[in-house]
Amino acid sequence: QVQVVESGGDLVQPGGSLRLSCVASGIRSGIYTMNWYRQAPGKEREMVATISPGGTTRKYADSVKGRFTVVRDNAKNTATLQMNSLKPEDTARYYCNFRLGDSHDYWGQGTQVTVSS
Repeated sequence: QVQVVESGGDLVQPGGSLRLSCVASGIRSGIYTMNWYRQAPGKEREMVATISPGGTTRKYADSVKGRFTVVRDNAKNTATLQMNSLKPEDTARYYCNFRLGDSHDYWGQGTQVTVSS
């Protein structure tokens, strides 16, 4: 059984930092593309960061470029999203996703990030 679990969400002041973590079990995550998505109330889910299976290629949404960093540790089946210089508009529920084609697409339940003074 595949399980994906995120952690690290919290309430943080504008300008602050958070590190989100994601751990997968039941899959060999090193062959999957790993993505971080977020969804704010009333908005569509958007991808904020993606990292290739080997970790050599990373892409970010324009809104987080230069502030967020995604890394992965395939030996531990984990990934992290370091978020710096947080803004109120970063408030959302953040989801970890491991994808290998349409038939292998696994999601966690999400972790809430709230940026507010």
